[in-house]
Amino acid sequence: MTSFHAAPKGVVDINERQVITPEQVDLAEKLKNEANVFFKERKYDDAIRLYTEAIELNPSVPAYYCNRALAYINTEAFGYAIADADKALNLEPGFVKGYYRRATANMALLRLKESVRDFRMVVKRVPKDADARKKLTECEKMHRRIEFEKAIEFDEEGRSVADQIDLPSMTVDDSYDGPRLATENGHGVIDKAFVDALLTRFRDQKAIHRKYAYQIILEAKKMFTEQPSLVDITIPEEARLTVCGDVHGQLFDFLNIFDLNGYPSPTNWYLFNGDFVDRGSFSLEIILILFAYKWLYPNSVYLARGNHETNNMNKVYGFEGEVKAKFSETMFKLFAETFNALPLGHLIQEKIFVVHGGLFSRDNVSLDEIRQINRFMQPPTEGLMCEILWSDPQPLPGRRPSKRGTGIEFGPDVTENFLNHNNLDLLIRSHEVKDEGYVIEHNGKCVTVFSAPNYCDRMDNLGAYIHITHDRKVSYHTFKAVPHPNNVKPMQYASQFSQFGL
Repeated sequence: MTSFHAAPKGVVDINERQVITPEQVDLAEKLKNEANVFFKERKYDDAIRLYTEAIELNPSVPAYYCNRALAYINTEAFGYAIADADKALNLEPGFVKGYYRRATANMALLRLKESVRDFRMVVKRVPKDADARKKLTECEKMHRRIEFEKAIEFDEEGRSVADQIDLPSMTVDDSYDGPRLATENGHGVIDKAFVDALLTRFRDQKAIHRKYAYQIILEAKKMFTEQPSLVDITIPEEARLTVCGDVHGQLFDFLNIFDLNGYPSPTNWYLFNGDFVDRGSFSLEIILILFAYKWLYPNSVYLARGNHETNNMNKVYGFEGEVKAKFSETMFKLFAETFNALPLGHLIQEKIFVVHGGLFSRDNVSLDEIRQINRFMQPPTEGLMCEILWSDPQPLPGRRPSKRGTGIEFGPDVTENFLNHNNLDLLIRSHEVKDEGYVIEHNGKCVTVFSAPNYCDRMDNLGAYIHITHDRKVSYHTFKAVPHPNNVKPMQYASQFSQFGL
């Protein structure tokens, strides 16, 4: 099909039934070129804005949709990227980049059948494209692996990995020079000295003995299992709670939060609101530190599940590969069981609702419903648990399908309804990179906090955390990224196709 924008005297857009003048064609092309500059500078929101303006002027150019789709992919708006690829292919069914973008977005969502189908189309149309062939091979391999693992999961159903860990058989050699847990009555006992030594050990990029790693995970799993799906937090007068968003395996930025804000203690409380792992390449160290602090200060440290504390995300974005490289597949399976036990949300001082993603596809969801969610599973693709982990706010009223392809987007009226229905004052959530580390939306009722500055070494964003006191005073604090070892890059343990298009 000939691209409509090549016509010299104005064209008729077949979808919009409008005449597009030569001036509109020229201006749209200019906007597209300006958007490309923003894209190269990694200013993806600006690029999306200009691509959108170009499309509004001349909606007949498949490349505009595909360019915007790539910008959406870089902001993890995979649902929007798929919609743009569909539009490009509707305009020009043979447009190779349309198949390529749709394959990439579907792959990020682990819709692997659809991704394989589109990559095969790319390879068919451009048989000499070595990159496309490589990505097709990776996608097919991942698809086979996931199908195989589904089959063996059925055979292993009901068998807990935690019950199979034999701690007494794990001996710690005298040559081990790292921190050691004390033992009382045959059980490991944690203290502040151990956790302090753990932090130093990890700053130095050294490992701890597998026995101690297993003990930390098992103790954390036991604690989380005993908690409800929605945990109530009551801050005493002498304490302060700090709420942090995604930290995503960025160990040195994570430790900088403690350097700036103080280490966890009986008076310096923390709530980490999901997405501890994946992306960054020190996810294992972060999760072991958080679990160790939970064990040390069970009433001062709180953790919520994010959408990346799930098997599918971990297979693609690095945590599974990292744990297997540093320890073993068995340890990863134990982490997966432990993630299933993580609470889904927290209620602070009876008035502040905190979840990783956001709100729901229907009105009048009650806190009691959330408390009753059976969370001990991999998250479903719809329903309350899915939406808690995946949803995002939008500026306009109402609801619409998520830009991510999972969950929903909810407007200020939805936030207002939920808070009023449950006699709440504020929603705090994470899940999205923000340039300033946090953003306040929905008439001050919805706050997003993100705590991984310069996300993946490429976004130049600040990190942020939130202070909340006994009398519900809320304050916001931002911080910059700090240096980290150059020998370890983000996504070092991620699967190959997790980086396609990024």
